Amino acid sequence: MLQIHSIRENREKVIEGLKKRGWSEKARHIVDQVIDADEKRRGTQKALDDLRAAGNRAAKEIGKLFATGQKEAAEQIKAEIAAQKNQMKALEAKMNEANDHMEALLLEIPNIPHHSVPAGTSESDNEVYKDWEGSMPELGADSLPHWELAAKYGLIDFELGVRLTGSGFPLYRGKGARLERALINFFLDEAAGAGYEEILPPLLVNAETARATGQLPDKEGQMYHVEKDGLYLIPTAEVPVTNIFRGEIISQQDLPIRMTGYTPCFRREAGAYGKDVRGLNRVHQFDKVEIVQIVHPDESYRTLEAMLAHVETLLEKLELPYRILRLCGGDLGFTSALTYDFEVYSAAQEKWLEVSSVSNFETFQSHRMMLRYRDSDSKLHLAHTLNGSALALARIVAALLENNQTSDGIVIPSALQSYTGFDRIG
Repeated sequence: MLQIHSIRENREKVIEGLKKRGWSEKARHIVDQVIDADEKRRGTQKALDDLRAAGNRAAKEIGKLFATGQKEAAEQIKAEIAAQKNQMKALEAKMNEANDHMEALLLEIPNIPHHSVPAGTSESDNEVYKDWEGSMPELGADSLPHWELAAKYGLIDFELGVRLTGSGFPLYRGKGARLERALINFFLDEAAGAGYEEILPPLLVNAETARATGQLPDKEGQMYHVEKDGLYLIPTAEVPVTNIFRGEIISQQDLPIRMTGYTPCFRREAGAYGKDVRGLNRVHQFDKVEIVQIVHPDESYRTLEAMLAHVETLLEKLELPYRILRLCGGDLGFTSALTYDFEVYSAAQEKWLEVSSVSNFETFQSHRMMLRYRDSDSKLHLAHTLNGSALALARIVAALLENNQTSDGIVIPSALQSYTGFDRIG
């Protein structure tokens, strides 16, 4: 969530940032609404403070009057104070209403894009930050897409997943399940080696937790909601892991904080059909290892580069062709100031598949959750938060199966063989 003083002090910059996201004239309208709501809140606060100050002065005057025997005058002032208390109650109610209105407006406003974010309205305007310079896998004429390979070798049963739950809930079995588990362990071990503490968080969170990292109200329709209990199935481990430090004050010397977590992730992803969503291309439940960092503001963009390098290392060890995109304003997530997407090449489908997003949220999440650090002068500041997929497994599995298929089966990358216990499927 943006800070009101930042909006007031950087009004035009905020408006231009929102326009980069494609908000057009809506940007100026909502910024003006927020500033107007803040003016009303400030006016109410001043009136309330003035009444409180007058009440304090009157209380002191009453003491003096009683001390000098002027009881009648003291009683009159006491009656005036009683009337002021009713006014103060009315102003406090108005103040709470003004605060709620301003916060509701602030919750609607996305993060302001970093200056390096390219302009654009959709994913077609994303910028290729780093392109693949190596060779692409060469497959024979009889190559198969991953959903057919999965059926051929008994790795994933999509039809049984539909029968058990519904479309988008694949059932892994045999070597397919072992490959999935091997990837999870490989990613976790790599994160641990890079200094991330492993976290195993809850898979359901309350509304306050989802709101703190920006999933609510922005992505409410994409989350599975357990209405009876008021809980949400997590769309990513970022949500519970980042919230570990909600409301905390961290010593500057304890920064950076690095955490990683494996969880299943749940997303509705409704309304899409056709070959682009076949098999593992788009699912409602998938496994993912997430990396999260809480850092000093001066270090956040260097940290973002380090997180990109970490994800690159994973893809290189898996021997997968990849490229990195810098997302344009129109494709940028609600909470992000700057996001890079990693895509791997699927040779059998002849297309790029997104497998990771690495983002810097600056203070957007930390302001919502009051995540602060204390500097050497004992002053409090909002920390910067970052997160990245390292990695999302469904499309990684798809690319591994497709790119490594041969006439003798599917070859497992050498980096995974100690985790799978086999070097080939088939």
